[in-house]
Amino acid sequence: MAKHILIGGGTGFIGSNLKKLLTSKGYDVTTISRMPGLKRMTWHELESNGIPEKTYAVVNLAGQNVLDPSRRWSPGFRQNVWNSRINTTKNLVNAIEKAATKPKVFVSVSGVSLYEPGPKVYTENDNGTDYDFMSRLCLKWEEAANLKAESDTKLVKVRCGVVLGRTGGMIKSLYLPFKLGLGGPVQPGDQPLPWIHITDICNLIKFCIEENQAKGVINGVAPQIVTNREFSKCFASALTRPALFPMPEFVVKLIFGMERGVLLTTGAKISSQKSIDLGFKFTYPTVDEACREVVNAKNK
Repeated sequence: MAKHILIGGGTGFIGSNLKKLLTSKGYDVTTISRMPGLKRMTWHELESNGIPEKTYAVVNLAGQNVLDPSRRWSPGFRQNVWNSRINTTKNLVNAIEKAATKPKVFVSVSGVSLYEPGPKVYTENDNGTDYDFMSRLCLKWEEAANLKAESDTKLVKVRCGVVLGRTGGMIKSLYLPFKLGLGGPVQPGDQPLPWIHITDICNLIKFCIEENQAKGVINGVAPQIVTNREFSKCFASALTRPALFPMPEFVVKLIFGMERGVLLTTGAKISSQKSIDLGFKFTYPTVDEACREVVNAKNK
């Protein structure tokens, strides 16, 4: 009988790709979303009925897209960004703790914004710092994922970097301007860009579900540490275009607002050594390989 996996936020960019991967590997997958449908349950149903019986693993990827340029950084949107992460995580934790038969694994995917920008290379032993809205969000997000100490469920907290893939995330916004030869780095340009390819983040989540030793905090970033400028050059090169037009910081802040603009104008250096030591193999370990795959896939 196929093992059952429940994915919160399973209709988003990472979630839809993860569902496809897990289904192809023989897992039975149900997604939690706002809308009912085939192989879905709603958040209201989760609250009322709990997690389905014999659920092997629970993964939470739920969260409003922070960098949606069509949404103004208003107090309401800001609250939605917060609630869509913290509340869904708390709801899943409550459902896991109430379940008669506990799932074996809970993977909670958060972000890397809790690592304060600077020269240090961060590992999973670093707890993060409360230094702005995004870092506070990540810290509270992780706190919400904590299960009771005596829980039978293995907890994994994946701190995910910027996800590169052809159907969503940052690439979806950047593809057209770069294709037109109008792309370039976000100034100042030398800020680190913690990143991971969509194939690798999905494989890493699957790895965390399947490998007993994969537990606690795991950085969901690629092995190669690059700057925003280096990423822009690789992406433009994959498109056979120049990267001549840097985006000034004030434009980023104008479009996105100060609190979320920092996601593009600053960044931290983050190590992926723990996942490598555990035996995880990256399909796209370098940004050049990742960018070429994204462009080739887009052109198919």
